Amino acid sequence: MPVLNYNPPTDPWLDTLFLDSDIIAVNKPAGILSNPGRAPEHHDSIFARVLEKYPKSQIVHRLDMGTSGLIVLALNKKAECHLKAQFRERETQKVYYARVWGHIKQNTGTVDLPLICDWPNRPRQKVCFDDGKPSVTHYEVLSRDEKSTLVRLLPVTGRSHQLRVHMQALGHSILGDKFYANEDAMAASPRLQLHAAELTFTHPGSDEPMHLFAPCEFYPEAPTQTILGK
Repeated sequence: MPVLNYNPPTDPWLDTLFLDSDIIAVNKPAGILSNPGRAPEHHDSIFARVLEKYPKSQIVHRLDMGTSGLIVLALNKKAECHLKAQFRERETQKVYYARVWGHIKQNTGTVDLPLICDWPNRPRQKVCFDDGKPSVTHYEVLSRDEKSTLVRLLPVTGRSHQLRVHMQALGHSILGDKFYANEDAMAASPRLQLHAAELTFTHPGSDEPMHLFAPCEFYPEAPTQTILGK
């Protein structure tokens, strides 16, 4: 599905959370691509903006355009290889926050549902027990208001749209999700209320444990650390 009316936010141009000779971490706002799209009008992205200042940088993981939050890029080849291996081997830990439609009954739980691309409707994903790839998400309810639930999400795997499909499978779509939300959930927010808040990993230069946090627009009181360093 093409990106229509692409007007990514520009203030700030880059919200830098951490910078050294090996990595840069930024707080990506909702509404901007992680890396450039195919069309020239979709070139503007977090990766393109970082490349302007750091021409040897490489993207090592991505967030959906509608998702806000923490994204880390490598500033040299050694750091790129080191970080990509950590993501591939699931050695990183991630925390997301989401506000979903309705009230989740259980305060904690796990969604273990295999996912595959819904090819005729790509980039949408779907649950498929025959050919889907293993996909696991732990969740914890933080609060409930009149019509929605705020949850902390801890993905074990990193499939495309995993958190969005897993919440939909529970019957509680993320607010503002144009791919998976019902009419009420879609109308409840002008943006996708999904945010990548925390990331722990091994620093590619020092091999020391690293923990980063990105403030959340729709949950400003989020704690700065809920997972332990490695």
